[in-house]
Order: sequence, then structure tokens, then C-alpha cells
Amino acid sequence: LLSYRSFACRYFRWWYKKTRIEKKSAFIDLLCAVPLQQIYGCPLGGIGGGTITRGWRGEFCRWQLNPGIYHYETVIADQFTVCLRCKGQTVYQQVLSVERPSTLQGWNWGYCGHYAFYHALYPRAWMVYELPGQNVVLTCRQVSPVIPHDYKDSSLPVGVFIWEVENGRDEDVEVSIMFSLQNGTGKKEDRGGGHWNEPFTFEKEGERVAGVLLHHCTRVNPFTFAISAREKAGTGVTHLTAFNPAGLGREVWQDLLQDGRLDSPAGRSSPTEKGEVTAAAVCASCRVPARGHRMLELALAWDMPRVHFGSKEKLHLRRYTRFFGSGGDAAPALSHYALTHYEEWERKIEAWQKPILENSQLPAWYKSALFNASNGSPCLRWEGAHRPWPCGREDLPLLSPLCGRSPIPHHLLVLPGQEYRMYNTYDVHFYASFALVMLWPKLQISLQYDIAVTVMNEDVQPRQYLMCGQTAQVKLKNVVPHDIGDPGDEPWQRVNAYLMHDTADWKDLNLKFVLQVYRDYCLTQDSLYLRDMWPVCQAVMESELKFDMDNDGLIENGGFADQTYDAWVVNGASAYCGGLWLAAVCVMCKIAEVLEDAEIQQKYTDILCRGKEAFERMLWNGKYYNYDSSGSDTSSSIMSDQCAGQWFLGACGLDQGEFEVFPKSHVVSALKTIFEKNVMSFAGGTMGAVNGMRPDGVPDTSSVQSDEVWIGVVYALAATMIQEGLVEEGFRTAEGCYRTVWERLGMAFQTPEAYREKKVYRSLAYMRPLSIWSMQLALE
Repeated sequence: LLSYRSFACRYFRWWYKKTRIEKKSAFIDLLCAVPLQQIYGCPLGGIGGGTITRGWRGEFCRWQLNPGIYHYETVIADQFTVCLRCKGQTVYQQVLSVERPSTLQGWNWGYCGHYAFYHALYPRAWMVYELPGQNVVLTCRQVSPVIPHDYKDSSLPVGVFIWEVENGRDEDVEVSIMFSLQNGTGKKEDRGGGHWNEPFTFEKEGERVAGVLLHHCTRVNPFTFAISAREKAGTGVTHLTAFNPAGLGREVWQDLLQDGRLDSPAGRSSPTEKGEVTAAAVCASCRVPARGHRMLELALAWDMPRVHFGSKEKLHLRRYTRFFGSGGDAAPALSHYALTHYEEWERKIEAWQKPILENSQLPAWYKSALFNASNGSPCLRWEGAHRPWPCGREDLPLLSPLCGRSPIPHHLLVLPGQEYRMYNTYDVHFYASFALVMLWPKLQISLQYDIAVTVMNEDVQPRQYLMCGQTAQVKLKNVVPHDIGDPGDEPWQRVNAYLMHDTADWKDLNLKFVLQVYRDYCLTQDSLYLRDMWPVCQAVMESELKFDMDNDGLIENGGFADQTYDAWVVNGASAYCGGLWLAAVCVMCKIAEVLEDAEIQQKYTDILCRGKEAFERMLWNGKYYNYDSSGSDTSSSIMSDQCAGQWFLGACGLDQGEFEVFPKSHVVSALKTIFEKNVMSFAGGTMGAVNGMRPDGVPDTSSVQSDEVWIGVVYALAATMIQEGLVEEGFRTAEGCYRTVWERLGMAFQTPEAYREKKVYRSLAYMRPLSIWSMQLALE
């Protein structure tokens, strides 16, 4: 209790200085968590150019354009409006929003939600509007370019809206869809002055796109929005260059109401004065025959090509600039490309998803979880996202020969979640990496090269760590960093933004690097990558050997929370870190065999032989592996993640034969015990697996994390069960998490890191749940 009080005091002093004096954001803000809003739907945009999230009611409500910075604001002017005209008269005009805002009151708000339906399967979403009393149905299909194994189109900051119009009337109807957008994201900078709009047209290869550019001229990281529509036979495109979204908006409404078109003034708008805000609109119109069907295609693009992180020391280029330039003038070309290529994107997305969706042996919830949780991470979210992508570092000197070996000349940054400001948090990436290596393997390998470079570096700057109060240097040489840095600082240049513990003493990070190296090799067969990583693997394993205090071939934990469960103390030999250690030693033997390094192979074969005996002797109790060997009151707890080492070995095909580390009968027994106790004896078997369970069926409450459910860990556990033939148990275990997050807690597209039985959650839109792709790997 005293140690926690000391930590609380240290943390508050540090937090106050950071947030109130320095006016910067905390790497983890324990005092100001992001509030839960049950409003989010499928995000827009590819990977790494920023993302804009639309809610399931159609609002534009979550913005991540600046690297690593999330902004939660519903911008009310960002709307779609429909106008129907029959026989030259407007018969219906409605903002397709259920809101009744205090601004733009000259518009017809308050669409009845009873006549609207939302569906999402990332990276696509569908909104269906049955216009009341009109016998017309609108379906807006939202498409983003998130395509496995595609490293060009998947980087594009665009989203396409395909409006399918079904006319059930016995007469023709003219249909117009107006897309309005504010110049900005709802932040105070929108009123900073100097922003301006201009109409544009872009024609290439006989295809013409027209719309409005909204230039957002901030001092740091300026950007341009483009709203546009595709011109083709039977489709007209008109625009309004500028209007005041803080006013009544009557001029816009009456303009559309008059003839279903906008006036399309020529020339650019005047720059806004300080305190003013501006918006623009584009309108696509067509005639739909009686009992007929037509389609209107609109797009949103955003161009922030050159970005600085918080320190503003280095200029970085986003991935898409390699194809569309970095001059800040790419929005028209991006819009044209999106509107002329989205059909190809959809064919590729369907080819990726169809085999899984049509597999009748897979439950429906799993199909939703696999693809929709994939946006939940800030990398592909995936939830998140979040999604800062590879920013080019051509301006940085090579830190090592390894820098030049990356499979694409860019670098990947991923936040663990929207609330934790540390890029490429490696202990968490260990779980999430399955999504990358299966869908974009070159990105996973690129990230590994970046980690390898940092392993060889050190940062001798001393600092105090918040949990223990001790002072130590930022980064030791020959150890894997916790993270690549804070978006508020300068990632890659200064690593280890995490201040809770000195992670040089963590037991899992080095092991997770080695395990990922071999797993990546197994799935890519990239032998050059394996050879490049081999000396780094040897270096980190040598560093790890010092934790084997008694030379029995098994490392020991240090009596504090020295691994990814950073608030759950572990002492002595442990199931989690000990299992990861033996798996990593096994992998070292296998890599040495592949690379014909007989000396290293013999060294680690000897260690593995001793370590296996010690692990079984010290931790196996006849049914499962004890949490640790300390003999404390909770050392016999049943940890849901005790088979993490076996999970990775199974994914690499090293779980049997001469490379079998953990006796198969022991693994199956442990998994069955976890299913009986941590799953079925917790919350009636409906919430997944609790991290720690006492043998008597009561959750382990010795730590704030032991009685949590970590969704990413549960999916990894389910994958392990599937690998070991416990398929039904695996699906039952994972299903509890999906139904808790998506159905009971309303956390669609923001899957958290953790929750408790009584609806307490932590860290929204976390990336660890991307481990669900390891379930798919196990099934395949």
C-alpha cells in the first residue's frame, strides 16, 4: 500500500509539471481518460495518412490527421443532404442527420432514425435511408482503400461515398446529394484565420472530377480537404465555394431547394478573418427513371503530406507522397484516383474477405470481429485506427547498415491505443503483429528493422522512473526498447517514452523480438531478413541471460511487474516469462540450424535442455503452470496467458517433434483448466478469460490487472486452443470478448485494452486485440 501511495505522489508531481507547466500531453494520462462515447462507426482513409471516423448515425466525429493526435469533435456542418424533385418542383429536402443543432437552423434537420440502418464490415460501411413518404431508398456505401499486400493504394488518405438511389415511384425523380464540409476539424484553429476555399476540376484519361478544395493554413502541419463528385453522362456536379457554418445557412438551403443544384461561383474565396470559420459544399445530381436505379459517386480526400512531430525537429513525408508528391497540391489527383479506382479496391477487398465470410463453419460474430476489430488498432484501425503510417526518413543518416535493408523505404509508427502516446509499444505489438505479418508483411519486417537499429543504440540520459522512484538511463545497449517514442517529441530519435518502469529490466521484450523474427521468417521465407536479424537476436539473448541467476537454464523475474503486465508483480520463475524464454531459446536453436551456426545451436540446445527441466519442476502442479515459483499467496494463480510461448511456437510449427518444448499433455491440461476456471467460472462464461483466477474459482485481486480481461490476450489464448485442437473452447472463449465489447458495452470500433466484470474498462481503441488474426492463422 505504501509503495502505491509513493507512486501516486510521484506520478501526480510529474503529471502536473508535464501537463500544467510544460503544456504537453502525458504518455499515459491516468487522471484524464478519454470518455466513452458509443457513437463510432467505420473510419475513413487508408493506413498512415491520417483517419477520419464517421459515427453510425453518419456524423464526422473523430479526427486523427496530425500524427499521433486524436481529436473528438462532431463537426455539425459535415453532412450529406438529399433533395428530391418531381416535375420541376422540389418535393423533399432533408439533412440526413438525426441532430437538431443550434447552428445552421435554416436547414431541415431531425431525420427520423427509424428509417435509417447502419452496417459495417471494415473497410466498408453501408447506411440505408428509406426516405419517409417518398418511396425512394438511398444506400450510401463508404469505401476506404485498406487492401492486404497493397502498399500504394492502402496508404491513401481518401474515402469514397457511393450513393445508390432506388426509385420506387411510378414517375421519374431528380435526386441531388449535397456533401458539405467545414474547413477544419472543429478545433480552435478553425477560427485562426487565413483559411480559404476554391473550386477545382481534374480530368485524366477521359474521367472528370469536380469539387472544392478547403485549404487549412495552420503554421504547423497545414492540410487541404477536397470534397468532390465524379462527372459522367447523366450526372451533374455543382458547388458552393464558401458559406458560414456558424450561421443559419439559409442561403445554402435555398440555393439547393430552388433547382436541386448549387450556384457554382467561380474563383477562390477570401481568406477567413480571425474568429471566422468557413465551409463548402459539392452537389451531385441525376435523374432516376420510374422504378429505376442510379448511382452518384462522391469522395473526401485530405492532403497533409509533410508532417512534424511535437518537437518539430525533423520533417517527415507520408508514404502516399511517393506517388502523389509532397507539395501540398495532391488533393485533386487523390480525389480523381479514388473515384476512378474504388471499384478495383472493392474487388480486392471482396477477394480478401469472401473466403472467410462464406465459410459456414465460422460463426458470424467471428467474421465481424476479425474484420471490424482490424480497424480497432491505431495501425489498421483499425480501431483505431489510429493510424499514423510510415513517415519517410530519407533525411536521417543511416544509424546502422540495417537501416538500408527495410523492404520499403519508409517506416511504420503505430500507437498502442488512442490514449497511450508511445509509438510501436513492443510488448503489445507482440500480440498485434499477427495482423501486420499476415496482411502487410513488409510493414512488419520494416518495423522489425527499426527495432533492430534501436537495439544497438543507447541513451545515457538519466531519469526517474515513476513506479519505483529510482533513477536510471533511458536506454541500454543490446536490449529491445519499450517503444519508439512519443508523438509529442521526436520518435526514432528519442525512444522509450514509457516512464513507469525501467524496461531494461523487463523480462519479455527481448524474447518477443526473437520470437517475432522467426515467426516472420516462417510466414515470409525472407532469408535475408533472418540473416540480418541474427546478430541482433544473439545480442538481446545475451542480455537476457543475466536474468538466469542460478544457471538452471530458466530466467527469473525480479519481484516487480517486469513485463507487459506492468502492475502485476511476479517473482522467481514464472509461467509467462519463463514460457516465453524457453520458446525464444527453442527459436534460437532453429534459426541457428537454418543458418548453419553449429556453435550457437549447441549453446542454446544445452540451455533449452536445462531450462525445460527447471520449468516443469518449478511450475507444473499437475493441472497447469503456476503463476510463479515465489510461494506467495497468489503464486498458484491460474494465468490465462501462461501458454504464450506455446502460442508462438505453434504459429511457427515448432510445437511438436524434436522442437517440442512444453509436453503436449501439459499444454492441453493447462488450456482446459483455463477454460474451466478463467472462462466458464468468470461472469458465467460470457466475458472471455480473466487474466488471473485462484484455484477455488475466485478472480485473483492481488493486482489491478489480475482481475481484468485483456481482449488481445483472450484472442491469443483462443488461437492457442485452436492450435491444440480445442476449437470449440477457443471460439467460446473469444466470443465472450466480442459480445461484451460490441454488444453489451457499445464499444464498436474502439475495442479497449481491458475491462472488468462490472463494466469498468481501460484504454480505448487498443491494438493488442489485433491478435485475433492469430486465430485465423491457427484455423488456416
